[in-house]
Formats: sequence, C-alpha cells, structure tokens
Amino acid sequence: MEYTAISSLTFTLLRTAADLALYLLSSPQRFSAMLTRTASRCSTKLRAALRQPSICAAKPPQCRRYSMPTGNATPGVPSSAASSAGMLSPFVTELDKIAPSFKINGSQIRVLQSPHEFYETLKDKIRNAERRIFLSTLYIGKSEKELITTLQEALRSKPHLKLSILTDALRGTREAPDPSCASLLAPLVAEFGPDRVEIRMYHTPNLTGFRKKHIPKRINEGWGLQHMKLYGFDDEIMMTGANLSNDYFTDRQDRYHLFSSKDITEYFSNLHDAVSSLSFRVDPSDSPSGFEMVWPKNNAAPSPLKDHKQFVRESTGLLAGLISPKTAPLTANDTTPLEKRDTSVYMLAQFSQLLSPDTSTELPAITHILSTLAAPQYAKSSWTFTAGYFNPAPSLTKLLLSTASQNNTVITASPYANGFYKSPGVSGLLPDAYTLLARRFVRAVHEKKLDASTVMREWRKGTVGEPGAWTYHAKGLWVTLPNNKGPSISLIGSSNYTKRSYSLDLEANALIVTENEGLKKQLADEQNWLQENTTVVTREDYAKTERRVGLKVRIAMLIVRLVGGAL
Repeated sequence: MEYTAISSLTFTLLRTAADLALYLLSSPQRFSAMLTRTASRCSTKLRAALRQPSICAAKPPQCRRYSMPTGNATPGVPSSAASSAGMLSPFVTELDKIAPSFKINGSQIRVLQSPHEFYETLKDKIRNAERRIFLSTLYIGKSEKELITTLQEALRSKPHLKLSILTDALRGTREAPDPSCASLLAPLVAEFGPDRVEIRMYHTPNLTGFRKKHIPKRINEGWGLQHMKLYGFDDEIMMTGANLSNDYFTDRQDRYHLFSSKDITEYFSNLHDAVSSLSFRVDPSDSPSGFEMVWPKNNAAPSPLKDHKQFVRESTGLLAGLISPKTAPLTANDTTPLEKRDTSVYMLAQFSQLLSPDTSTELPAITHILSTLAAPQYAKSSWTFTAGYFNPAPSLTKLLLSTASQNNTVITASPYANGFYKSPGVSGLLPDAYTLLARRFVRAVHEKKLDASTVMREWRKGTVGEPGAWTYHAKGLWVTLPNNKGPSISLIGSSNYTKRSYSLDLEANALIVTENEGLKKQLADEQNWLQENTTVVTREDYAKTERRVGLKVRIAMLIVRLVGGAL
C-alpha cells in the first residue's frame, strides 16, 4: 500500500481544528454554504489549471560549472575530486535552469550549532552592522526586550545605520490591542523615524471577504503566512528556520548557516525589499494597540484586502523576474579568486500564493535532487532529511522512498520534544497527529522493503514542561555522494517541506552544492550533532499502547482536510 500523507495538515490549524468545527457545526446553514463555496472555487481552479499552458524551464545563462570525468584523470587533480565533480554534474546541470546562484568559497559559510550560539551571533552582527540590518521572520516575540534594546543601541550609536523588519501581519497582530509583535516594534519608528526604520507586515491574499470577517484570529493564519527567515547585516546573512523569540534563543533546536557573501546577501535583501513593498507598513499610534497598519500609495500592488486578484497579478510581475535564473538581478561583488570558488549557492523561493502561474523554485529544486538520486550510480550515496513537524508533501515522500541511496535517515521530533506536548485544549492533539504520520512513513518503508536502508529517528532532550527540556524545530536535507565523507549538497532555510509550504506560505532557502572539504566536514558535523539526542523508532515501537493515536486525533485531521485549502 502506498504511503499517503495527510498533506494538508498544518500545525497551526490542527491545533484548533475542533474550534473551527464547533464554529461551523453551530450553524448547519453556515457549514453547508461554506462547503458549497469551496466546491465552486475548486471547480473554477481546476478548469483554470487545465487551460494553463505548460512552462518550460529557462535555459541557463552561464556555462556548466561541473563536467563529467573522462576516462583519464585530469593532471594535478586527485581522482576523488574528479569523481565528486562528475557525480555533481547531473545535479547542477538542471539546478542552473531552475534557480539563480552564486559561486563562492566554502569557507564563506559558517555552520552554527546551538540556540545560544545563534542568539549571540545575531546580537553581535547587529551591534557591528554599519549600513543596514534587514530581518525577515514570522514574528518577533512580544517580550523580546533585549533584542529590541540591542537594535536601539546599534541605531543610536550609528546615525547612518538603517533597519528594515518584515514579519507576518496575522501572527504579528494576533494579540492586539494587547501587547503584540507590532506594538513591540512600532516604538522603533517613533524614536528613529521612518527614514531609518521601516516595519512591514505581510498579509496573505487568501484571507479576504467572508474568510477575513468570520475566521477566528486563532486559526486565520492557516490561509497563508510570511514564513521566510532572512537575517541580514551589511554583507552577511544568516539562513535558518528559527524565529526571533526566547525559545529559539535558548532551548529550541534549529539549524543556522551564516553566509559571508555580499552577493548572496544583496540578493536576499532584494527579495526582502520586494515582499516588503507588497506588505502593510506599521506606524506608531496613540490607539490602544499602539500601532496602525497602513498600505502606502507607493507599494508595488493594491492591498490584498481590497483587490486580491490584482494584488497577485502585480506580485507576479514583481517577483517572477527576481527568482528566475534568466532574469534575476545578480551582482558581482565577491573578490574571491575564480579558481577558489568551489561552492555554488542556489537561492530558492517558494511564493506560490503570489505567483500566477507559479514559477517558485524550491519544490522543483528538491524534486530534481531526489529524482536524480534514483539513478543507479548513486546507489552508494546517502541522505538525511529532517523536519520538526513530520508531514512532508506527498510528492517528496514518494521521492524519498524511491532513491537508490543507502544509509538514509529521517529525523523528527519525539512527541516529548514537540512544543505542543500536553498543551491544553485542541493543540495537545498535535504530537499524536505527527506520530500517526511518522508511523505511516515507517510502515511504507517496510512495505517497500527499505528497512535496511532507511531509518526514522526521533529527537528528544528531556520532556516538554519539565526543567531543562528542549523542543526540536530543525528542517533540511543533506546528500552525501558515493565515496565522500561529508555531504556535498545541503538545503537550509524556512521551509517545512509540507503541502502548505508549497501552496500557502512564503519560503526562502539556500541550496548548497560544494566540493570544499572543510564545508563538507561542517555539514557532516551538523548531521552528527543533530543525531546525538535521537533514537531509532520502528514499527514495533509505534505499535506500543502508549503510541496509539486516538479517534479524536483522526477526526480532527479529517476536519482539517474537509474545510478546504491546505488546512
């Protein structure tokens, strides 16, 4: 039996599925009307999809960076290096057609390990920034006084320093008029002025009209979020899956890569600015909430709340060119000698809700990587895939189970390392829901006779709610080629690799393809330390009484699917 994920599951909506069910079922007429509208929209979208012409990948604007090895080794080049280059060639040939990239030296990437190191590095980079700081994140914790103080001190000491912050509007204003992310940030504009500080909040075009009016705040972010995590300082940028709140700074394990490259930083700064120009501006206000949301006249599109269709059309015109390898504005400021540029970094974006047609690059890139690994010559390769919330898109699940690779590992959070463990109300169902999805994956591994090549590991460091316990939020992919000691390919960024990531949220990622041995070692070390707190889980483990998933969890998952979209 094929493994079929409940691909529409999202942690936010499953957390409150029962709330939505009660809301709908309290009025049979309301529920019937919503189902009728959903069916109508689905029918319309299907007809439109059938009319769309196919889109061919653009031809790469530059020459191939890797070539397949010939029968004779290149003089002066070790055979292992030549073999590695040849193994990489099928990957980069297509990746060059999918996404824009830069060539750098592997030493320009630093892999951080812990939440503490992430936070200290973040503050250090803020303090030392001279020209610009830009932060794209889902939210900044409403109690992050130390982080705000660090930003204030940097701005006060350097009059030419500018700050731009982009968060999500739904998450950033959810608590208003009580203290919120927006009320925390608005005083920065009041103190330093709009010429130096800009706070933007992105609002999904999927939540308008009836939905906007009637869907409760607690679950409305299920229709799409600004989910990118881009933390830039002058000519460096940190790519991660971590948000900017206390748990991510102390006891919530994620991944963090610091890129010291003016070109890469400039590219993601342009991406940050583009999405900011499609977002509300937060201004300080004397209102009870302490802020107001304004749609500037010079924004790149009309407000999604007034004309969501035109908003998407204008967004497509702005963003499609930025993420295409053929038209992306690529700078050339890196002074690294060409002969030392042994690492390609592909800038990936998933902007499905803003692009019509959808020309996002993340899903095509990861699809190509996993498809390539199905070739016989990669039988001695290996991959590691991790997601704190285990619910990969069905297409990725099939690809993971179809590779020729051996010694493959999936890492996910133990129920005891899930932030919703024993959470009150419906959110307490989440750990069991992800357990059910992980169990189905392990069953599929067995049915495909892959038990010897693919294992599931659960990450646990204590038990949530007890002193010293951590939660797990890391996400990513590593690929180690045959006869290599460390990964040559790695994916880092905000994506959770779910159907939601590929239909509703805004995601940004960096795909690393390297021949640099030092960077390979860093990536191998990263794999190893993420597995230090893991144990293998089997079908027998999932069959234990304490692992059984109750009926209410299954019903909640069904409701999530029933009410439409990618809920």
